[in-house]
Amino acid sequence: MAKRKRTVLLESKPATTPAPTKKIKPSTPTPPQSPTTIQIIAGSYDRVLHGLTATISPTNTVEFADTFLFNAHTTAIRCLALSPPSLPVPKQPQKVILASGSTDERINLYHISAHAPSYVTVPAIAGLSSAVVENPQNKELGSLLHHSSSVTALYFPNRSKLLSSAEDNTIAVTRTRDWSLLSAIKVPVPKAVGRPSGDTAPLGGAPAGVNDFAVHPSMKLMISVGKGERSMRLWNLVTGKKAGVLNFERDILNEVGESKFTSGEGRKVAWGATDAGEEFCVGFDKGAVVYGMDSKPKCKVVPKPRNTKQKWVKVHQMCYLQVDEEKDIQILAVSTEDGRILFYSTRPDDLEAAASEKSLPAAKLIAILDADISPPDPKSTTDSASTRIKDFTILPLPNKTFIIPTARSDGTIQIFSVSPEDLLPSSVSEPKTVGKSLGSIKTGNRITCLKAFVMLPKYQGEEGEDGDEFEGFGDDVVDEEVGSSGSDSESSDEE
Repeated sequence: MAKRKRTVLLESKPATTPAPTKKIKPSTPTPPQSPTTIQIIAGSYDRVLHGLTATISPTNTVEFADTFLFNAHTTAIRCLALSPPSLPVPKQPQKVILASGSTDERINLYHISAHAPSYVTVPAIAGLSSAVVENPQNKELGSLLHHSSSVTALYFPNRSKLLSSAEDNTIAVTRTRDWSLLSAIKVPVPKAVGRPSGDTAPLGGAPAGVNDFAVHPSMKLMISVGKGERSMRLWNLVTGKKAGVLNFERDILNEVGESKFTSGEGRKVAWGATDAGEEFCVGFDKGAVVYGMDSKPKCKVVPKPRNTKQKWVKVHQMCYLQVDEEKDIQILAVSTEDGRILFYSTRPDDLEAAASEKSLPAAKLIAILDADISPPDPKSTTDSASTRIKDFTILPLPNKTFIIPTARSDGTIQIFSVSPEDLLPSSVSEPKTVGKSLGSIKTGNRITCLKAFVMLPKYQGEEGEDGDEFEGFGDDVVDEEVGSSGSDSESSDEE
């Protein structure tokens, strides 16, 4: 019996033993890329502060949605500023402070949610083509009355300070904790030279006021340019006193299109750097001049117009862009009247040779972003206002792509994507045409200024019974203090 059992076991053994198979490593699926949401805020001549989100999918398609619509001021909005997001706190969403300045002498303050919206609703309102994002965090905080004239520029160097300039020849430093005025830097009133002109000049007076200012990354220095004076001023932010004055020479002004019949005043100013060291750029009506830290001019930036019948083209906005963090390569971006954003390299090795000993070398034009909304008429001597890029913002994404929202005076907001490799200075003499249009939307307002930021991921907090996020968490200290100081401010309508 034992032998027969062994036979049965031997015969049944091959049936129970599994056949050898080759081991296959399980493949790890690539996680899909999540869409990127950008919050865009546009100010306009129509006194409207328009906020909208642009959700960019991995396939480079854009979906726009309205987030807020404030009747912010009684006159035209001239400038905007965004603070860094608040620090993460358990059970509380992060927020961004929005400041808007206008010709009505007010600075309005708002809280904007830093998180991407969780849901979008389509309103049953006739005439609205875009969707609407419901977010109760977007609300007005109050107003500041630190200036007695039109506000010209706003800037948050950090979340605790707000700097503002106006045509009353002052630069105010405000503390955001309680919105108290820490100091007011007094800019001298320029002397009247010849016959004064301009809408800011009183009867028998001269144009005055601060056009723009820029704070050094160290937060210790500041440069300002003003109306009615052909010079720029350097300020010590530690002491709040003037550190120096740099006059614009006549030859330099002539090279950037400023003649003796024009104002010759600086319109914009920005800090930047190259591999040769730090620098700053002063923008004029038709060009710009780049200075080194020794206050000596390095090169000039004079955009050539698209229309060959024109000699000059107006410059609206400029900023420095870092295209390579490892090599610390920065370039200068300039928007023009004829609907382009021009990228220049101000490195010493890339400068074009000067025409004479007294003239300045020209910065090298690397790339051109052409909006091409309405091509200009070749028979016309002026360009259409619909192509004018009034303002733009460059936002770097984690996937090493630049997103550039642009704003025009006709109310069109168009978004472009640009690869950093296309903006690196190269040995090619001809500039490259860069930028891919992702989408556009018409706001219906005449836009004057624009700001944007990349929103944080959706807030994973509790939701109320009515479906509104963030309900029941309360507001931080900023809300209460601004609400008390801005009690005399006008009420704003929110849609």
